[in-house]
Amino acid sequence: MSETVCPLCEMSEVLELEDHHECVTCGHEWPRQEEARVVRDAHGNVLADGDVVAMVKDLKLRGSSEVLKIGTKSRPIRLQDGDHEISCRMDGLALNLKAMYVKKVG
Repeated sequence: MSETVCPLCEMSEVLELEDHHECVTCGHEWPRQEEARVVRDAHGNVLADGDVVAMVKDLKLRGSSEVLKIGTKSRPIRLQDGDHEISCRMDGLALNLKAMYVKKVG
């Protein structure tokens, strides 16, 4: 059982099936709604595709001797699934970054 409530009878005895919910009490079925993923930067601002971000700390790039300095700005970002939520370009490099290392600019 879950915390989901039936929209018809308002009972909390609901089965969460693969593609829909089903109320055990009244038998009402309704489709599952996917929750939108919210990606936040280091300061808690919500990020979206096309935003420009800047680094909040120096970050050494793994496998090279290069360092992304504080304040380095990106081109417009693209959000993606996974551990590294941001795909962007900084200083001519294509990067995948965690949102906790950037802040939204503007």
